[in-house]
Amino acid sequence: MSKATIKDLDLKGKRVFIRVDFNVPVKNGVVTDDNRIVSALPTINYALEKGAKIILASHRGRPKGEGFEEDYSMKPVFLRLKSEFGDNVFYSEKVIGEEVVKKSQELKEGQILLIENLRFEKGEKKSDPEFAKELRKLSDLYVNDAFGTCHRKDASVYVLPTLYEKPVAGFLVEKEIHYFENVLANPEKPYIAILGGAKVSDKIPVIENLLNKVDSILIGGAMAYTFLKAKGVEIGKSILEMEMVELAEQYMNKAKEKGIDIFLPVDHVITDKIEDGKVEITLDEKIPEGFMGVDIGPETIVKFKEVIKGAKTVVWNGPMGIFEIDSFSAGTIAIANAIAESECVSIVGGGDSAAAVKKAGVFDKISHVSTGGGASLEYLAGKKLPGIEVLSDK
Repeated sequence: MSKATIKDLDLKGKRVFIRVDFNVPVKNGVVTDDNRIVSALPTINYALEKGAKIILASHRGRPKGEGFEEDYSMKPVFLRLKSEFGDNVFYSEKVIGEEVVKKSQELKEGQILLIENLRFEKGEKKSDPEFAKELRKLSDLYVNDAFGTCHRKDASVYVLPTLYEKPVAGFLVEKEIHYFENVLANPEKPYIAILGGAKVSDKIPVIENLLNKVDSILIGGAMAYTFLKAKGVEIGKSILEMEMVELAEQYMNKAKEKGIDIFLPVDHVITDKIEDGKVEITLDEKIPEGFMGVDIGPETIVKFKEVIKGAKTVVWNGPMGIFEIDSFSAGTIAIANAIAESECVSIVGGGDSAAAVKKAGVFDKISHVSTGGGASLEYLAGKKLPGIEVLSDK
């Protein structure tokens, strides 16, 4: 781990700005999935134990940057934090200004102030230095524990840290860096990547980078149909990125030259319409006219599980089908179970994949479930993440 962490700071009596990723789903004013909040607790608890006064800041959703919007408020997060920390957590309706500065100054050791959604201020998305200077007034020290935003240049992630003498990583970001650096620099072989989800275009830089590192790539989800089309296979009315077919063919040729196996589905779960349609399983890789692929089939599951069983390092990003619908979730659940049962070091990245391992009940059996979708993809693509680059080195 090349970056300084919260353990490298003297926190006693200091106001500590912790940039967290509390971009969590809310229904009827209640947080419905608190995984990102729970993931930040080790850093928060450590700071509390060391006598810090904590300012927590996050965005939630995509507000317009023109002030308060009820749908994106941090109030439900505040209520969830109160269940954890009781009367030691406070809330500010303001993000910047005299009122919130005063609240930060009134904090006692062991207390927490959660400020409103950073993106209610347009300066956050615009990387505005003046907005960052206003945020700087809230604290003495800076900690980034929001891996899910580290690929962005938002003011609180990229500009604000430069205003401190020693900006550092929290434990969650430290853990993310540790796993991704190991996989990118020194993976134990055989090293396989499992890619799914809707679009080949989303994964182009990842595939290009992985072709220099992995031994095998398993491709499922809707992106598999573009690769099958490139092989001349009939895919019915399955999702297709026509403009990516030629590139998919190039990737398969490049993989062959390098001795890398690309495994595509050999059968499929198909339907004529997603809602209340006829569901069938194909006999081979072809999908008949009028049908679309919605999951990998049983033969593909067997084949993919065999490859996973022999792996020492597995990276997985993207589901194998429309796993939110139970009838089309068998492939994704089977892959999650196969990874959990193997002896490999496993990294699962992306919101859908993280949800899948949770649905399969194997969350705790994965070496590392990344909290960052876009951030984990950019890491796998070999890119430097702005929010990490700007932190102090050890």
